[in-house]
Amino acid sequence: MVTRFAPAPTGWLHLGHVLNAEYVWGSAAAVVLRIEDHDRERCRPEYEAGILEDLEWLGYRSDFPLVRQSEREGIYRQAFEQLRTRQLTYACDCTRAEIEERTATSATRNGPGELKYDGHCRDRRLPLADGVGWRVRIDAGVERFVDGFVGPQEQDPSAQCGDVLIRDRRGNWTYQFVAAVDDFRQGIDLVIRGVDLLASTGRQIRIARLLGRTTPPEFRHHPLIMKTADQKLSKSDGDTGVRDLRARGWTSEQVRAAART
Repeated sequence: MVTRFAPAPTGWLHLGHVLNAEYVWGSAAAVVLRIEDHDRERCRPEYEAGILEDLEWLGYRSDFPLVRQSEREGIYRQAFEQLRTRQLTYACDCTRAEIEERTATSATRNGPGELKYDGHCRDRRLPLADGVGWRVRIDAGVERFVDGFVGPQEQDPSAQCGDVLIRDRRGNWTYQFVAAVDDFRQGIDLVIRGVDLLASTGRQIRIARLLGRTTPPEFRHHPLIMKTADQKLSKSDGDTGVRDLRARGWTSEQVRAAART
């Protein structure tokens, strides 16, 4: 099997990432190291360099050449064209504030900051151009899968999030789209990630199917390391950052053990 470790270089590596790496490299699958730098505003070269240095120090090594999403524009364009030619995409000029205002009484949230899109632009026939968002039509229908850690799941992406934004108005491809495209194109058949991303699974299965993937990968969503009972670790947590722990004299074995406990 082939799996992937896919950090976003928007901050330094912390113990939450190390926990995910323990699951990924402990899975007995070949590992693709994929830098998810699709967000050009937030990603920084110094963060990528720090992540790669920390991974090497921790002993996590890829079985394939390093992949950067910022270098895969042509692949994402090709996938978009597949959807566009089937009339599955449309332009959207809605702002988040406008969506929130229209759906104030019926908004569905499945995680921090997630808002269900109401389909306002579906039939407006706006030009698919720069400066507007691009969405893919997500019709009603349940996606069923058995998660390797949390068991049987049923998700209706249409009810969860509505039509998925695949490219934002600034020209950034979105996480939901590039993760689905890359997992398909790179032959990833095992996805191991935190349980906070469980709600994304059905929509990524759906997008991949629209692109021609007939068999989805196996998914395993593991528990998170929590800062408090209701707050997970973040990249701003210096007390759990790998660089900070290294500076305090921790060994790589101690860092990996701390992530597991």
